[in-house]
Amino acid sequence: MEALSEPAHEPAREPAGKSPPAHAARNPDRAWRIVMMVLLAALAAIVAWQWLDSRNQIAGLREELAIRLRDAGSDSRDARLGARAAQEAVREAQVKLSQLEAKLLESQNQQVALEALYQELSRSRDESILAEIDQILTIASQQLQLAGNVQAALVALQTADSRLARSDRPQFIPLRKVLARDIERLKNTPNVDLAGLVLKLDQVIAGVDALPLANDARPPASRADKGESNNVDGFWTRLSGEVLGELRQLVRIQNVDRQEPALLAPPQIFFLRENLKLRLLNARLALLQRDESVFREDLKTATAWLARYFDPRARQSATAMATLKQLSSSGISLGLPAINDSIAAARNYKVSRDRAAR
Repeated sequence: MEALSEPAHEPAREPAGKSPPAHAARNPDRAWRIVMMVLLAALAAIVAWQWLDSRNQIAGLREELAIRLRDAGSDSRDARLGARAAQEAVREAQVKLSQLEAKLLESQNQQVALEALYQELSRSRDESILAEIDQILTIASQQLQLAGNVQAALVALQTADSRLARSDRPQFIPLRKVLARDIERLKNTPNVDLAGLVLKLDQVIAGVDALPLANDARPPASRADKGESNNVDGFWTRLSGEVLGELRQLVRIQNVDRQEPALLAPPQIFFLRENLKLRLLNARLALLQRDESVFREDLKTATAWLARYFDPRARQSATAMATLKQLSSSGISLGLPAINDSIAAARNYKVSRDRAAR
């Protein structure tokens, strides 16, 4: 600024066209100095202007920098707040994640426990069903072996099949196939009226004591004796005829159709009747046990004893003989199908299931 104010003290320039004074011409250094001062002043003005411009620019830069710093600080605060919020969110997310992991682990444990419980219940249910089926099959087998009751065994097998059908378990399908085969076999078994057969045998056994023996039979009275007794008149004549008739009864002549006459003492007659009862009772027991060979053999022996030792012309003997021949000659099939396949299938399934559970 001092360089700019310095030319104001310079003397006024002389108008153009006039020659400079002598002292000016004689002093070139002064002019040069003035020129230099002017140049310096111009240079200083330029420098000052540049300095002012630079200052203004620097001030603008400072202001802009301050604004930017202020914005950066605000952004930094926002970033810190955001980072803090993010940290809080991350912390909350971690807490929630830990809670979710805990709940997931708990749900997994519950699922494992439920699966184990379901398996246990399933095994218990299958075991109860198998125990029930085994009991039903055992009852059916007893009905066949002991009582020969085909209908009761058939109902038992159908009940077992219905129980397996209600369970709706595919693993029971092979067992149901075996049950179906046994059910069809029992349905095709011919029905034998055991009660009626046993009743007939009981009637024959009850009439054994009343059967007349062959050596107790009396020959029929001759017509000559009857005519003679009718033609005799008078008391003495009738008396003599009766005495003569009694004498004739002491000795009898009879034609026997058998090769060997069955003459038995009274004790032997008692044991004969008891042995015949035992034979018939044994046939009755074999009939109830479905033992066809023993049943027919006992009937054959009883029929032979009736024909040999008892009077075949008597009504009781003829009725008993006809009954025994009817029982012997009838096409009675006493054999019964067994249900061992169903029992074995149920037990094998139980054993295999126990092995798989281990």
